Amino acid sequence: MEGKMSWTVADAVDYKGFPADRSKTGGWMPAALILGIEICERLSTMGIAVNLVTYLGGTLHLPSSTSANVVTDFMGTSFLLCLLGGFLADTFLGRYKTIATFSIIQTLGTGTLALATKLPQLRPPPCHGSHTCKQANGFQMGILYIALYLIALGTGGLKSSVSGFGTDQFDEKDEKEKSQMAYFFNRFFFFISTGTLMAVTVLVYIQDEVGRSWAYGICSVSMFVAVLIFLSGTKRYRYKKSLGSPIVQIFQVIVAAINKRKMKLPYNVELLYEDTPETSRIHHTDRFRFLDKAAIVGEGDLERNVGPAAAPNPWKLSPVTRVEEVKMMAALLPIWATTILFWTTYAQMMTFSVEQASTMERSVGGFQIPAGSLTVFFVAAILITLAVYDRLVMPLWKKWKGKPGFSSLQKIALGLALSTMGMASAAVAEVKRLEVARATGASATTGTVPVTVFILIPQFFLVGAGEAFIYTGQLDFFITQSPKGMKTMSTGLFLTTLSLGFFVSSLLVSVVKSVMGGSNGGQGWLADNINHGRLDCFYGLLAVLGVINFALYIVSAVWFKPRKSKPATLQMDTIVNGSSTAENKC
Repeated sequence: MEGKMSWTVADAVDYKGFPADRSKTGGWMPAALILGIEICERLSTMGIAVNLVTYLGGTLHLPSSTSANVVTDFMGTSFLLCLLGGFLADTFLGRYKTIATFSIIQTLGTGTLALATKLPQLRPPPCHGSHTCKQANGFQMGILYIALYLIALGTGGLKSSVSGFGTDQFDEKDEKEKSQMAYFFNRFFFFISTGTLMAVTVLVYIQDEVGRSWAYGICSVSMFVAVLIFLSGTKRYRYKKSLGSPIVQIFQVIVAAINKRKMKLPYNVELLYEDTPETSRIHHTDRFRFLDKAAIVGEGDLERNVGPAAAPNPWKLSPVTRVEEVKMMAALLPIWATTILFWTTYAQMMTFSVEQASTMERSVGGFQIPAGSLTVFFVAAILITLAVYDRLVMPLWKKWKGKPGFSSLQKIALGLALSTMGMASAAVAEVKRLEVARATGASATTGTVPVTVFILIPQFFLVGAGEAFIYTGQLDFFITQSPKGMKTMSTGLFLTTLSLGFFVSSLLVSVVKSVMGGSNGGQGWLADNINHGRLDCFYGLLAVLGVINFALYIVSAVWFKPRKSKPATLQMDTIVNGSSTAENKC
């Protein structure tokens, strides 16, 4: 019997619902099939996002600021919908069905976008001579929005479950599979970057030189093929049962604490309610004492519901361990809030920086670099930074400090600092571009500004290097410092920083457009033609906000007290029921 049990995975089942056979399910090959979906998702989403602003301005004739906001709202919604995808996966569908369902939705979205860019009825006529360009009408924009937000919905569902379902294929209790799981995470971000690299080079080139409908059609077909490959592994996957949404558990603690707000806490914390098994308990802390009131035993609280195994009503009484889990999530919020601005600066790399590039000299020999492809330097910075960190910095840091690398908080700090430097560099480059444009008269026309596009490389490289640190740092931080049962939610919390960063970008653009619209001779900072605006001032504003945000982050990081691991209590070595040690390189 023991020999037979050793071939099964304790907390996983196969596609028929039987205990998963270790020799027939899981491992690296099924995980690789799941990574295929992630590559195609990145290819589609980033291939659309990095070059969409040129289509909106050049073909649909939207103003510069409106085009930027369409892109940032699209990306913000994509990441915000990760919360919906995570909730459905945890509560109703499970990760496998969530990935299959939302990948089909994304396939439909990219197919719709291919049609929207192909049919002449779905775009305004081209500009002729000096006549005023006609903007896209409501119907044309409506079809575009349907396509974009189908893609956003698909992205949200996929991103919430891909990493978790990938780690479900490994048994963390088996040393061999645990090492394979670490390899999976080390390569996960690499695959994301590979998909992005293909998007900003091959796909953007096809959009500009062959046709957007062809490029978006390739996205749709590639995602459809990836879905078929994903479904082909159905019999090989391991499946884990959904544990329910932690959002409900959080609200239960908050509601119970509010209802008992007038009750006094006992002098001895041992009098607070606790029914969690000893091996799984989280010890009481003094942070957020108000939440402790949810564990005060009031009159009638211990009256059991029907059934011998029924527990007290969780909306009235929560055990200390559940309260401490909510405290742990609350302690993450200051770090969460101070990382949002990074993704606001990141958004500029796909909007205004691409617009800058579209006005500059981009020829190398006889080859014209597509404006959207300049983000290849952004992706290259990520890959170079990760390689240098892994091969050079980590060994040196281990010899000097005795630690395998920077802590997650140190990585986040580096990311924030580099992004602020990137915005300062962007402001300097824009000053140079505007000087040349005005000196040559290019600011009065729509012609090319005779200055090389390569002066924009520093801003792409600095923000790209910043993403390499902050993405891995955030992922590590939110997973290792969250309760074991709330890791799906903590991953969603991490992704909301991306979402809110894009939305803050849209808000900031709208505010600057409104407040500064009367400056600069009536053109404002963000003019419809960026040659008439003061984009350098906008970048400078982001750099100043970055300095202020960095100071707030340092205060938050000093205040934060990392939870120390304890045997069987705080073994936070799983990411969405997977693995990531406190010093995981991600």
